[in-house]
Amino acid sequence: MPVSKHDPHNARELASVLILGARIQRRKNRGKSVKALEKRVDRIREQAQKRENGK
Repeated sequence: MPVSKHDPHNARELASVLILGARIQRRKNRGKSVKALEKRVDRIREQAQKRENGK
């Protein structure tokens, strides 16, 4: 079930994206690579959008 009618993410996906966003910021501040974390966020967003388009 989406969090809002304007957002395809459910509560679990939204929480995951927020946590990954915090990890990305922390790693950027330390000068480390964030490519893998950004890929995970993109994959979560794509899956949520596919699910919503399928309804």
